[in-house]
Amino acid sequence: MFRIGLLTSGGDCQALNATMRGIVKTILKNSKDKVEIFGFEDGYQGLIYGRYRQMKWKDFSGILTQGGTILGTSRTPFKLLDVPEADGVEKVPAMIATYRKLKLDVLFVLGGNGSTKTANRLRDEGLNVIALPKTIDNDTWGTDMTFGFPSAIDIATKCIDDIHTTANSHRRVFVIEIMGHKVGWIPLYAGIAGGADVILIPEIPYSMDNVVAAIERREKDGGRFAIVVVAEGAISREEAAMKKKDYKKKVAARVQPSVAYDIAEEIAQRTDREIRVAVPGHTQRGGEPSAQDRIFATQCGVEAARGALAGEFGYMIAQRDGHMARVPLEQVAGKLKYVDPNCELIREAKLLGISFGDE
Repeated sequence: MFRIGLLTSGGDCQALNATMRGIVKTILKNSKDKVEIFGFEDGYQGLIYGRYRQMKWKDFSGILTQGGTILGTSRTPFKLLDVPEADGVEKVPAMIATYRKLKLDVLFVLGGNGSTKTANRLRDEGLNVIALPKTIDNDTWGTDMTFGFPSAIDIATKCIDDIHTTANSHRRVFVIEIMGHKVGWIPLYAGIAGGADVILIPEIPYSMDNVVAAIERREKDGGRFAIVVVAEGAISREEAAMKKKDYKKKVAARVQPSVAYDIAEEIAQRTDREIRVAVPGHTQRGGEPSAQDRIFATQCGVEAARGALAGEFGYMIAQRDGHMARVPLEQVAGKLKYVDPNCELIREAKLLGISFGDE
């Protein structure tokens, strides 16, 4: 008997179901032993409290194109892993007990950075774990891409595309807030794909003088409108120079809903342009996975299943230089993959005339 466990942890994304389908189909078609599948509900919470259901192959049929996760998900912060639950349950011992009770041969964890850190902790505790890189933010260290990222780019780009016509009609400047608290992969890619004039990401502190100058240059060149793409975590030069605790206090005291509104207000004060803010928000996590996402998610699932069938555990599936690879969990845990401000894509965008607010 070959017993596998599946859980999806952290924020949802479009290709979680496609990834699980890849795992299960590959194992069912290639295992020499009978297979039992246990799906844990709502991420690590299901593993902690023994909330699971035994699943059959038909549960994974028809879900390639279905967004979200059929298992449900939740956040179990790594920094609170050794803090008992509200009812006193010790998280790690409870997870180990559930794993042992079901006599699992492997636990597949589909999650981002926090989820991968917890997966590594379980590996340290002696469990057979394989992680798969899920996050729309594409900020998981050790892999060139994460599943969820391609779909999020498409949705964010479509939002920017749709703004162009209304912005042009009314001669407006639109500030569009794109997801990305600590890293700017989605706004960078969607901003370039959507023809943004300014892209502000956390890795490149901006100057409002440069942002306004870029908008004015576009107007001088005859542009009727301007598109400013702003990451959730965009930060000014002045803010970047602040102590971390002081910056957190400033963010906590912010009157506006987010940095995009602050930037829009400042542009309005410095120019005579009409400004609007657009926030696609959680639509970037929703809907069907894109074709690219389905392919990559399937690849991740197949490679994870291959490793499990070979009795190899303790790593995260990754893509490196266009090839599928495995990265030891201890090398991945706790690391973020940031946008390199000097990367080729940003250099090319600047040559195109896109401003990142730094010059």
